[in-house]
Amino acid sequence: MAGGGLHRWIEAQRTRPPAPTRWWVLTVAMGAAMLLFGLHLGRVFPADAAAIHPGYGAPVIAFEFARGEADLFAVFGTSADPLQVARLAAMRAGNEQDYLFMLLYAAFLGSGCFALWRELRLRWLLAAVALPIFAALCDAYENWLLFDIQAAFTLGDYSPAMASLPWPVAAKFLALTLTNVAIGYAMVQMGRWWQFAGTLVLIPCLATIMALIAPAAFGWTLTAVIGAGWFALLVMAAIGAWYALVRREPLVNFDPETPHRRAADRDEPEISLAPGKRRHFGRRKEDI
Repeated sequence: MAGGGLHRWIEAQRTRPPAPTRWWVLTVAMGAAMLLFGLHLGRVFPADAAAIHPGYGAPVIAFEFARGEADLFAVFGTSADPLQVARLAAMRAGNEQDYLFMLLYAAFLGSGCFALWRELRLRWLLAAVALPIFAALCDAYENWLLFDIQAAFTLGDYSPAMASLPWPVAAKFLALTLTNVAIGYAMVQMGRWWQFAGTLVLIPCLATIMALIAPAAFGWTLTAVIGAGWFALLVMAAIGAWYALVRREPLVNFDPETPHRRAADRDEPEISLAPGKRRHFGRRKEDI
């Protein structure tokens, strides 16, 4: 019964008349809070590392992709390095506060995907709401492993948690990238004025695979790729909130009865309205 009720509710939402979507307002609020806290968090994490490869970009990215003791020394330095203690303290403080950042980006992306679903009524957009939540859960597990690794490193020991670290790291970045794919593809569906912006979100997502394969060379792209989608969503949410609150109109002119929308909602090919036979001028012999 519960499943049937949910299905009926989704169908009712899909066929309702177009209306302003106030979920954009929540998306803007969560995005602004995430942006401000992210700027603060960037100042908490260590700004430099002992000897990481420049391709990682930030020391925290290099720490997430650490696979052995040598990688940890490259991030924090040896015991003879006078900055080792400060780097360890800053990294721990940053990862502790990172839990709030997880909640903020999950709320921002989740409400954004839900607002897009309210505009476009495509079922896969509703399913995409789960992606940032899954990413935040992977991020939380990743941080738990990083705490264990850092505590063992401080004592001069090796943590078995390092063997498990690659899995939540890869899952987190893949889930965030797929969220950007959903956002970018939804923008492409919204009309020609949004297609260019959606393309700019979609194309860089390919860099995530390169970063996961060779993080020492392409790790810096992860922040750029994910940040591009977040920025596009924040701008779109601001425009959507203005439409909803000031113009009192939906951001997208949605027609639930068109064959294109029905086919896209079912992930089926678009229905062709062209006649099955070739047309001729004048009357054909069989029509007489």
